[in-house]
Amino acid sequence: MYQYKRSSELFDVSKKYIPGGVNSPVRAFNSVGGTPIFFEKAKGSVMIDVDGNEYIDYIGSWGPMILGHAHQPIIDAVKKAVDNSTSFGAPTELEYTIAELICKMAPNVDMVRMVNSGTEACMSAIRVARGYTGKDKFIKFVGCYHGHSDSFLIKAGSGASTFGEPNSPGVTAGTAKDTLTAEYNNLESVKKLISENLGEIAAIIIEPVAGNMGCVPPDMDFIKGVRSLCTEHNILLIFDEVMTGFRLARGGAQEFLGIDADLVTYGKVIGGGMPVGAYGGRKEIMDVVSPVGPVYQAGTLSGNPIAMTAGYTLLKELNENPSIYQELSDKTEYLRKGLIQVFDESGVNYKINSMGSMISIFFTDVDVIDFETSATANNEKFPIFFHQMLKRGIYLPPSSFESYFLSNSLSYEQLDKTIQACKESLAEIK
Repeated sequence: MYQYKRSSELFDVSKKYIPGGVNSPVRAFNSVGGTPIFFEKAKGSVMIDVDGNEYIDYIGSWGPMILGHAHQPIIDAVKKAVDNSTSFGAPTELEYTIAELICKMAPNVDMVRMVNSGTEACMSAIRVARGYTGKDKFIKFVGCYHGHSDSFLIKAGSGASTFGEPNSPGVTAGTAKDTLTAEYNNLESVKKLISENLGEIAAIIIEPVAGNMGCVPPDMDFIKGVRSLCTEHNILLIFDEVMTGFRLARGGAQEFLGIDADLVTYGKVIGGGMPVGAYGGRKEIMDVVSPVGPVYQAGTLSGNPIAMTAGYTLLKELNENPSIYQELSDKTEYLRKGLIQVFDESGVNYKINSMGSMISIFFTDVDVIDFETSATANNEKFPIFFHQMLKRGIYLPPSSFESYFLSNSLSYEQLDKTIQACKESLAEIK
């Protein structure tokens, strides 16, 4: 029986000094109840909490641990780099080296600017798109998350797709007026916004494979249609690949889906577990960024040598061993088939979405294609399932709106254990 005494004590103390006791809201377990688990160490696909409990991990630090925790080549490289200093605030050769590698791996990316988070990357990409096109408005999609920059914390207003309204205190109505909100996998909602705002839209930003309403793949006619509309109306298409970049394929979602973006944002994998982000695109677009162009963006810790070392080491291994992606896909498909079998036997309503090494279980009987259908799975069954899996040593995202991320360090024995734990957990759901 798992015990959480130390985690509970740490959570109580943390709440005195940190809002909600956590530094990112989903960690608080508000969606599932109970005490957040405080972790101490991890190796491969296993994490160990402060009470000594072991878990098979399906979060992977929300994506970057694609080869597993404490991957030895990354650990060795980081230890060596730390001896030279943890930061310079000045250029290093490694910044050029990782930028060159990203440009070689990713389609349609000629230049890259390093930043410190996915939020910063997406915020900067929108600014670049506005500066390049001379237009102010942009379209985002309900259920896609692009970080906590003001212009992204906008919900849809009245009607299917319209001007946005702030959905967080501190975001002004003035900021919201330039954010237009459409429905994921609904091309007509995009066409409507473009026709109502002709000549005013700088960019459309999208998670090419949504991961923040669970794993929701794009309908191919939809994503191709968005690309065509952008080309037709001189709108920049921004792929938010903070989750999918270098996870779905060597060239990210652009390669995986066969769709070209104008700008791409990255995070997660390119830091190898360190805090990092980046945005990139065609040279003529990126040339508007300071100090070459007039669009200002800066950061003291951008291109941090430790983060660059970790990221380069991971990307180099992925680049040199593309078979990793097939191995990940095979493991995800093995898990998906096993889960389908136990769910079918259980009689519990469900849908399973997957793409590449991303997968989600939804406790609903409707196909999950957008945020509205994903929300039908945010019900009383998910918290029960989450905690039943947790006590069987399976660590899943503590929210029904988050994708699972598989690591290639997962063994088939661990996948079988996960499938068996799912079977036992479903028996507890009435």
